[in-house]
Amino acid sequence: MAGQKMLKFTAVGRDMPEKRAPNLRREDFGEIYAQYARDKAAEQASRCSQCGVPYCQTHCPLHNNIPDWLRLTAEGRLQEAYEISQATNTFPEICGRICPQDRLCEGNCVIEQSGHGTVTIGSVEKYITDTAFEEGWVKPIRPHTERPESVGIIGAGPGGLAAADMLRRQGVQVTVYDRYDRGGGLLTYGIPGFKLEKDVVMQRMAQLEDGGVKFVLNCNIGEDLSFGAIRGEHDAVLIATGVYKSRDLPDAGADGIVRAIDYLTASNRKSFGDDVAEFDSGELNAQGKRVVVIGGGDTAMDCVRTAVRQGAESVKCLYRRDRANMPGSQREVQNAEEEGVEFVWLSAPVSFEGDAVTGVNVSKMRLGQPDATGRQVPEVIAGADYVEGADLVIKALGFEPEDLPKLWGEEGLEVTRWGTIKAEFTSGRTSLDGVFAAGDIVRGASLVVWAIRDGRDAAEAILGYLSNADAVAAE
Repeated sequence: MAGQKMLKFTAVGRDMPEKRAPNLRREDFGEIYAQYARDKAAEQASRCSQCGVPYCQTHCPLHNNIPDWLRLTAEGRLQEAYEISQATNTFPEICGRICPQDRLCEGNCVIEQSGHGTVTIGSVEKYITDTAFEEGWVKPIRPHTERPESVGIIGAGPGGLAAADMLRRQGVQVTVYDRYDRGGGLLTYGIPGFKLEKDVVMQRMAQLEDGGVKFVLNCNIGEDLSFGAIRGEHDAVLIATGVYKSRDLPDAGADGIVRAIDYLTASNRKSFGDDVAEFDSGELNAQGKRVVVIGGGDTAMDCVRTAVRQGAESVKCLYRRDRANMPGSQREVQNAEEEGVEFVWLSAPVSFEGDAVTGVNVSKMRLGQPDATGRQVPEVIAGADYVEGADLVIKALGFEPEDLPKLWGEEGLEVTRWGTIKAEFTSGRTSLDGVFAAGDIVRGASLVVWAIRDGRDAAEAILGYLSNADAVAAE
């Protein structure tokens, strides 16, 4: 029976959920893809070839059991599909929306490689979990037994929240500390609503709070509360701060040149209805402006697409390599182009015009010989400089770790030469006893799905640490 419902990729074509027209989606911050209907989700899931060696699963950082929940979806067994999906992924509804599936599961789908078009894994994943919330299949966190040990988690982003979920389900007392006034980290303030509507994040925050996770918000460690105090309060500590220090450009001090994180945070705060002075003044608002975004990653894509929705006069993205070498999702590039963004490839900023920026001095580039990583190095084309007019320049050049040992007054916390926390592979153990680390603060700026994986791994290691401490205390 199951076999008859699968292997339909030769007869059924790949079909994404309907995408709203560009002229409509430019008008708001709603998600651009419609939801699958039940029959359409089952139809697309039935295209899975049920590989003996599922490369989609292998290339998923969480090693989700993708073929299994696709089969269950095709058979109409959605609650079972959800149970399989959430067994390995704390936040499948979030990954289904924002994972770069074209580089991970879908990009490695066997039928994609054979020319039939990949299974729409992300859209089915999103559909399964959204349905689970609607139908009440997502159960409250209710530990079978409460444990006396407590864990402090610094950072309410995806890594910290994934760890909090796993620890709380085992009865551990969990307190999450975060610098912002809402949990979620970049899920809340960094990723725009057209990719991840905020009620999706807030429903998970509500589930964690209802399950007994305590949140201490508006808390800057090292200022409002010392790192030592947190260590003294808890039996173990997980550092999951992410990386928030923006990479910069020389000669970028003019008015109208802003950091991507500030720009996106202001926009997301407005979506919550917050008062945002920098937005209302126009400093972090693209309305009516010639906008130039510098960078080629997913953060740059978030910025250009946000500027379009804010009513910018024009939006251009400068990137020093070509389209084929762009690190951001090609799907996002396509969405941006549909919405009116112009990409200026092989272009690098040199300096800026005006005390209040009026333009970017740009050098045209070509790709030279490969470096040690095999990636071609951009080279300046002599005499090809020009000025790109701009009223707002957004720097989306990536993120680096803050100097946590200095900020927290904890010199015993060892870091790598890149400034990330030095932590044991998979367990996240640091140089300090009982202190673990996970996510971007260990691996550098990366994907949400990797942060979830790291948070889950760290939670398992912390449970082992707590159990070992209990055994030693009992001797």
